[in-house]
Amino acid sequence: MRLTAAGEAALPYAKAALAAVADINVASMSSPNWCAAVSRSATVTSHNVDMPSLLADFHAEHPNVEITLSTESSDVLIDKVRTGRLDAAIVSVGPDERPEPRSGVATDEAIVAAVCITDELASRKTVRLTDLADRRLIALPVGAGIRHQLDAACASAGVTPHIAFEASAPLALADLAERGLGVAIVPASVPRSRAGLHALTIVPRLRGRLALACGRTPDEPRRAVLVDKARRLLRVGGRA
Repeated sequence: MRLTAAGEAALPYAKAALAAVADINVASMSSPNWCAAVSRSATVTSHNVDMPSLLADFHAEHPNVEITLSTESSDVLIDKVRTGRLDAAIVSVGPDERPEPRSGVATDEAIVAAVCITDELASRKTVRLTDLADRRLIALPVGAGIRHQLDAACASAGVTPHIAFEASAPLALADLAERGLGVAIVPASVPRSRAGLHALTIVPRLRGRLALACGRTPDEPRRAVLVDKARRLLRVGGRA
């Protein structure tokens, strides 16, 4: 394909017009009065990502842009991103899951069983799901990524788990287990620094991941800026 003579004559002006549009976009975003609609983000509660710093950094650069942050289960957050009700969300997913429309993996770690140091299981290094069939389990609620991994693995092993306690954050699960109330199903990093807890590797092994899910194409410059900052914070980029 080749430009016609008229196209060749118009090309420099077209390039200048596009450059001017880009300059206007940069100038408007740099202005202290730059403001548009709300940038909508959300997160699961079970992670150590420094969300306050992320939002504070964005707010310092763009004080007139309103930001909203909410929490929900991973299933709900992924659906809201997919349907455009959220611009971006931090979600918990399984090792083979790729939340659409776009995602990037932030963390990937084992899911373990944690018991208090006086529990009879504290002398062991591993525990089978079948061994936990009659134990009181402490788990995240249905809809959480880690809970989904637990339920799927139990179903595959023919085990019906006895969920005695539910809490929305792994640290709360650890607190309950440390007081001898049951076996907590948590990320491996949770019991690592707790002297009152003993972690056991679950057989078959379970893993969980934290991912950034965002819309296919942020339709406003401010959304692209916030998503880009989140990617840098989580050290992810593009698809997982």
